[in-house]
Amino acid sequence: MPGWTLCDVLTTVERALDLLLPPNCAGCGALGAPCCRDCLAVWEAPGPVPRGPAAAAVPAVYALARYRGTARRLVLAYKERGRRDLAAPLGAALAAALPGLPEIRAAPDEAWWLVPVPSRKPAARLRGGQHVLRLARACAATLAAAGHPARVAPALALSSRARDAVGLDRAQRAANLTGRLRLEPRGLPPPATPVILLDDVITTGATASLCGRILSENGFPVTVALALTAAG
Repeated sequence: MPGWTLCDVLTTVERALDLLLPPNCAGCGALGAPCCRDCLAVWEAPGPVPRGPAAAAVPAVYALARYRGTARRLVLAYKERGRRDLAAPLGAALAAALPGLPEIRAAPDEAWWLVPVPSRKPAARLRGGQHVLRLARACAATLAAAGHPARVAPALALSSRARDAVGLDRAQRAANLTGRLRLEPRGLPPPATPVILLDDVITTGATASLCGRILSENGFPVTVALALTAAG
């Protein structure tokens, strides 16, 4: 239809299919929900634990699960295979973990400000948008429903000149991002706001570290980083 974007078309098709076909669990294939109760449990045990090397700009880094098995299948289905219906349960998993993190700190407006780690624009187009931003919005909605005011600040942008980071080690990832990761002025929270960094996978910690450094150097201290999964 005139004026429609590709995302509009995909969303309409997805909604039509939802009416015709019952959803299946992306973790095990069971019918009835995008992620069944048994597969959701992968995010609950053992709960958020420290992952990856912390850095001065990101004093604490947590992940809910190892990047393997059910957790890996769910992340890949959401990130690479078009299962955008997983945003709500995965965002809810992040929201359930955040209140228990000792380092978390609210802003002066009493809200928790969530900053999603950005993807390259070409990758985001293939995924129907910035997938971690979608997770952050689902997380914020769940937090707000539970009585924790939350805001999403898409405060970072990644240049298309950055290459795919698959297979790169920590030093190579840092070099790949240097000069290509920047603040997005339209997405900044109020000045001096403490923020929480969200991601789907922590691999070497280089991306979280650089995101934290850019934010903190511009007056937005990162109190904690939380990801769904961590490699290794």
